[in-house]
Amino acid sequence: MANAFFSDLLATISDRGRTLLRRGDSADTKHDAEGLIELCGALLSGRGEASGTAMAREVLDIYQELDAAGRRAFFEALVRDFGPDRERLSKAIEKWRARPSDEDASSLHFASEPRRQELIRRLNRAPGGTGDLVNMRADLLGMMNGHTDLAALDRDVSHLLSSWFNRGFLVLRRIDWSTPANILEKIIRYEAVHEISDWDDLRRRIDPVDRRCYAFFHPAMVDEPLIFVEVALTETIPGAIAPLLAVDRQHLPIERARTAVFYSISNTQRGLGGISFGSFLIKQVVEELRRETPKLDTFVTLSPVPGFMQWVKQDKDLPLSDEDREILKRLDDPKWFENPETTTLLRTVIEPLAAYYFLKARTPKGKLIDSVARFHLGNGARLERINWLGDLSPKGARESAGVMVNYLYRLDDIEKNHEAYANDGEVVASSAVKKLLKGEGRRLLDMRLS
Repeated sequence: MANAFFSDLLATISDRGRTLLRRGDSADTKHDAEGLIELCGALLSGRGEASGTAMAREVLDIYQELDAAGRRAFFEALVRDFGPDRERLSKAIEKWRARPSDEDASSLHFASEPRRQELIRRLNRAPGGTGDLVNMRADLLGMMNGHTDLAALDRDVSHLLSSWFNRGFLVLRRIDWSTPANILEKIIRYEAVHEISDWDDLRRRIDPVDRRCYAFFHPAMVDEPLIFVEVALTETIPGAIAPLLAVDRQHLPIERARTAVFYSISNTQRGLGGISFGSFLIKQVVEELRRETPKLDTFVTLSPVPGFMQWVKQDKDLPLSDEDREILKRLDDPKWFENPETTTLLRTVIEPLAAYYFLKARTPKGKLIDSVARFHLGNGARLERINWLGDLSPKGARESAGVMVNYLYRLDDIEKNHEAYANDGEVVASSAVKKLLKGEGRRLLDMRLS
């Protein structure tokens, strides 16, 4: 209710400001990158609250009219022309060097701030400005693609978005069948792990007594889930996704549930990439579930391994024999998993290879290859189990040869596991996973001796 009131208030202010602007020169603004930059300069020059809010809204509206080339020109101008005030910065540096003090350090800090940061703050005051800026950053990220010319702008935008989307502003809401349809529709559209085929499929995931869905929202984007997690309540740790999503599955009475399974986590806003609040989501959902169902004592994921087969195909230094490589060719058959002999042979190669992938393989920069692994291990989880034939959907077979993994969140160990990964790069794993790697080591030794 309060959010609606303030949104209406901003809209009223903006409308009044538009009236004021129409009496001025705003109507003469060119609706191209050059005209947009001129309008941004006017916005920074100082206006009343009403006209400034309306001008911010106009900037965002004109931006949306630009094509890709116009948007890039706009971004380039923000980098080129809206940096720090160099004269002011030089004076602040000289003053600091002459006699350093806390006051001078503060002055230096503010003098070094690019003008585009204040511009972004003012754009955020427009009705709907926060969501538009998130979408604008999505455009920016799409244009960077490894290029560094727009990196300074991205740092400024992401810095401000990180402040506005910190945990203190996020609201956890349960998603169920009573949730407004416009939000449910977005859950269907944004699901990124296991596609939701239709409304019936969605209902099977959020309505039964043994299913949960939670999402984070921001007060400035009340109808936009930022990230959401789907949860299955089970008796034991599952090793495959199909039984959890089966149309004809039997619902588990809540009193028998002992395990909460996070089987899908989806970020919805590309413009918030790199701004992590997934760890807060998992921890708060765990608290909610424990409060609601005290008998739950195990919290795990059932996670995909999206980068596994790409790594297998591209890495020429894999610990594989010629015989192993021949066995892997059986994956070319779309129905390989229907042949018991084939699955048996593939398992002997893929399970140890998966253990090597998680425990030993790294990018040239020394990071874990798998983004899902980095997320959960960085949050303090333990790599608990590698599941053969865990996901035989076309996507699962293509991306991971059907492999799925369980990450275990043991509350007493989360901090310790996080520190081990963050400080030393250590992958905390169960003995079962480590044994697979030891098996791989013995196999390699046999290869060398043969």
